[in-house]
Amino acid sequence: MKINATIKFEYKSEEYAKIAFKSLEPDNLGYINSFIDGKYLICNLSGNSIGTVLSTADDLIFCEMMVERTSQLLDIE
Repeated sequence: MKINATIKFEYKSEEYAKIAFKSLEPDNLGYINSFIDGKYLICNLSGNSIGTVLSTADDLIFCEMMVERTSQLLDIE
């Protein structure tokens, strides 16, 4: 059975969404289909089991949190 999920991150502006997209892209290649829609970063995940999708979602959310924290430290966001 194929499991699909979508995670949508909202940022202050499209510029910040692009920063997050570029920061997360190396880890996402081949696993997550991501794109920018205005100030949103949309991530589509899929897998053959709920465990795989949940694990991928967990990794994605953790990495996105690191992007946010890093941008705050650097006063980007």
